Amino acid sequence: MATPLQEFLITLKEKTNIVDIAGGYISLERRGQNYWACCPFHHEKTPSFAINGADQFYHCFGCGESGDVIKFVCAMENIEFIDGVKLLAERANLTLPETGFDSQKTVEAKRKRDEILKILNDTAHFYLNNLNSGKADEHINYILKRGISSAMVRNFGIGASLNFNDLPKYLTSKGYSRQDIIDSGAVNEVDGRLTDAQGGRLIIPIISAMGEVIGFGGRALKKVDFGKYKNTKDTEVFNKRKTLYNLNLLKKLRKTQTISSVIVVEGYMDTISLYQAGFKNVVASMGTSLTQEQARLIKRYSDNVYISYDGDGAGQKANLRGLEILKDNGLNVKVVPLPEGLDPDDVIKQFGAEGYQKCLDAALPLIEYKLASAKRQYDLTKTEDKLKYVSDAMAIIRTADSAAEQEELLKRLREQTGITYESLKRDLNSSATEAEKPAEAPRRERSDKSPVTLRASRFVIAAFLFGAKFAEDKDVSQIPVFNGVHLIIAKYIRSKKLMEERVRPSELFEFFDEKTEEYEELVKILDYSDGVKLQGEVAEKYFYDCVKTLKLNAVDLKINEINKALQAEANPEKRQMLAGELQNLLIQKKNIKSGEQI
Repeated sequence: MATPLQEFLITLKEKTNIVDIAGGYISLERRGQNYWACCPFHHEKTPSFAINGADQFYHCFGCGESGDVIKFVCAMENIEFIDGVKLLAERANLTLPETGFDSQKTVEAKRKRDEILKILNDTAHFYLNNLNSGKADEHINYILKRGISSAMVRNFGIGASLNFNDLPKYLTSKGYSRQDIIDSGAVNEVDGRLTDAQGGRLIIPIISAMGEVIGFGGRALKKVDFGKYKNTKDTEVFNKRKTLYNLNLLKKLRKTQTISSVIVVEGYMDTISLYQAGFKNVVASMGTSLTQEQARLIKRYSDNVYISYDGDGAGQKANLRGLEILKDNGLNVKVVPLPEGLDPDDVIKQFGAEGYQKCLDAALPLIEYKLASAKRQYDLTKTEDKLKYVSDAMAIIRTADSAAEQEELLKRLREQTGITYESLKRDLNSSATEAEKPAEAPRRERSDKSPVTLRASRFVIAAFLFGAKFAEDKDVSQIPVFNGVHLIIAKYIRSKKLMEERVRPSELFEFFDEKTEEYEELVKILDYSDGVKLQGEVAEKYFYDCVKTLKLNAVDLKINEINKALQAEANPEKRQMLAGELQNLLIQKKNIKSGEQI
């Protein structure tokens, strides 16, 4: 009998269409019974990510990522299982059951996370009240000096820390435990005393895509020996590598319009300034080099990204690795040139929105930006520098996506250096094989090199699971499937048919834990889910060949067992009985080979 939690999850999935949910994150194209897209979990140019609307699951035929609607949301939002369930339950207007979500350890982890989020939410309101208390003149003067409007203060929830002591007292008075307050990152423990981690600073709340306050950025109002900006330390709910500032408002923007591109800046003030000027498609990396996790976050909203870091060559050069990460995740990257020494906020203040738009219009594709960065390192009036630049430029040009692009870049290099196009082309071709760009490869090896019996068992199970016509009148329980995972799936299929209920492959994701051999085997079965391999005369013949292989394998195993028993048995009567069983098995094997018992 299903537990209340299992019944709730079944109801949740019945009321939640994975196609509708996934369509809010990625662009889907219907082809036949499935919906297709470029996989959001690995970089690819040809769509191999399929969503099966009928059976309510997704599967990538490139990298193997698979799951149901809950797993999809958890992956796209970078949240835990319970939070994915909560998000979908709210969308479906369902009330979560009070108990049932896993072990005591999981319950405690959830309690901890919820408590930290409450602490951070109360802290954000505390800072906001400080700003409006009449005691935050210094903070308000800074806001006015930066030209931040009152509407933006409200939009971004900007607040004020007045000192190091008031926040710990306030949170303690709310009944939060000392340890939870410390673990939230809002408060530090120094020599046994609690102090505001952002003491005296202007406060910028960091809000997740789920609309939850997960941390803070603090701007010092006076000259300090350490950083002007200070972020909350990593906690249960905040990891700077895995989030982007202003993601909550970007998500809100996507609900009202298509986001053609995302602008990435370095800091909070650049974000607020651009947003105020009308560039609402902006996020900040909060001073870190861009990470894989941030690249995937950006890709959820658009395939096009503008990098708009400070206008000093050294600063932008240091972020080349981050730009490569964006490209490796399938993003079309352009770098926005800013006047030397200015950041986006400065450009808005000095030249207005129109001036910044001109900078966007002049943005360089990543490969051109890399060439420009390389050129800045050399004095091309010197022969030695010129040759070094050509060498660096060649390495960059080889990474171009097409021969046409390489040709265009070589022409520019000729104009810059005076070296003939023919010479440059020869150099490029002569070293092309050495620096050949590796082909795009999925994360998993998709070719099936498993033993014949395992492949046969896999195909038979897939035929039953995905409703192949040639398996409709067969009984899965009468076929000796080979693998433990296959046995579990066969039992599931059999039970559904006995109850005259529909077989739903999406339910199988609840049977196996991720990152286990069992889950990997399920993924291999899902490689048949597009249906193509389960249609037509060839597939039907292969099905019967697989059944024959499995039945012969089962008989051979029994024959081997009886032969061993015969060798060990001394009793004449028992030997005669075993010999009779062996004879029957040999007849059975002959009939299977001839096709009479398939």
